[in-house]
Amino acid sequence: MSDDRLILVAQVGGSFGVRGEVRITTFTAAPMTLLEYRTLLRADGSTGLTLTTARPDKKGIVARAAEVATKEDADALRGLKLFIPRDRLPPPEDDEFYLADLIGLEARDATDTVIGTVRAVQNFGADDMLEITPAGGGQTWYLTFTREAVPEIRTADGWLRALRPAEIGEREPD
Repeated sequence: MSDDRLILVAQVGGSFGVRGEVRITTFTAAPMTLLEYRTLLRADGSTGLTLTTARPDKKGIVARAAEVATKEDADALRGLKLFIPRDRLPPPEDDEFYLADLIGLEARDATDTVIGTVRAVQNFGADDMLEITPAGGGQTWYLTFTREAVPEIRTADGWLRALRPAEIGEREPD
């Protein structure tokens, strides 16, 4: 099965200097990994930047790209979000996963009842939050992504355990 989902890995911050270098804020654990990916995509899957060289910077990297020749070219790309296909990421270690892999999982309560589907993983500045679309329809709701609120994740089986704060207090101790 092919996984062609796009994963956000960086965003263009604008130009660096006057010679056509691009400042890129990275969302990867190792910023220089972007150079290994080389071709970074736009949200629609078309080529955004093709990196030729890069060096570390305080918020990511400063790079040269085939599509950028001048400071003005780089500034015109400010804010461009850059993606890679999910299948370019290395497989996660045992008991690990990528946050992107949570999207689409069924959310089940303590009794194994499907209560919704993970629509997105958001971060509004504090903790990661799962945005859950209720199984019966209606307004999405958020659940803090902690071990207490999400004690079980079965990505291979397509579900996770989602306990609302009131349910966490009712749980039997492990």
